[in-house]
Amino acid sequence: MRVKDVLRNKGSVVVTVRPDATCRALLALLAERNIGAVVVSEDGVTVRGIVSERDVVRRLNDRGDAVLDGPVSDIAVWEVSTCALEDHVDELCTTMTSRRIRHLPVVDPAGRLVGIVSIGDVVKSTIDQLEFDRKNLIDYVQG
Repeated sequence: MRVKDVLRNKGSVVVTVRPDATCRALLALLAERNIGAVVVSEDGVTVRGIVSERDVVRRLNDRGDAVLDGPVSDIAVWEVSTCALEDHVDELCTTMTSRRIRHLPVVDPAGRLVGIVSIGDVVKSTIDQLEFDRKNLIDYVQG
């Protein structure tokens, strides 16, 4: 299964936040959308960074609650791993596990943001593929 198949099933809507937004606004966005991470982007199509609940918690621990009124740019991760529509989901498992990340922005060949894939999406697609393979094997064996 490829990333484009995952996005076809889940949708390609990506929530972004501007780097100058406050962390308090970021938390409201995460809660409102019930998501764990957003892409940091000035224009909604260029991936500049990524920020997750985990990043907020770590900075709160390091710096205290003053971080909440500071900009997202103070806590975002700027070295962002991305994936492409044609990438295999199996590759994402390896990338996410080895880099200990839970979200990968999806970019097109021109570098524009076209989706985001979470570890939950990867697990779901893997389970769906296993179920499909199991059903086909049962059908084959039973004739």
